[in-house]
Amino acid sequence: MDRYLPITGIDCKIASLLIDTQAPLDVLHETAAHRIRTATQLLENLAHQEGIYSELAKVLVTSLRDGCDLLDVIGWRLQQEMTI
Repeated sequence: MDRYLPITGIDCKIASLLIDTQAPLDVLHETAAHRIRTATQLLENLAHQEGIYSELAKVLVTSLRDGCDLLDVIGWRLQQEMTI
């Protein structure tokens, strides 16, 4: 595996946003968790609106919230392992 991987969300010929595959696990975890929480909050806002997309947003929010809860547990365990 290469040390630096381009972020796949951006399709361009020369990548300017890279993931350091050798960064500490807690740093990678927190960065991923932050991005997922941001998307979850946006969908939560959409879920509270009236309209056809609110039901879809509610379904997506449920899965993302579950994922955030799992990431929290992983984060806590990573922190515990680092302090031992």
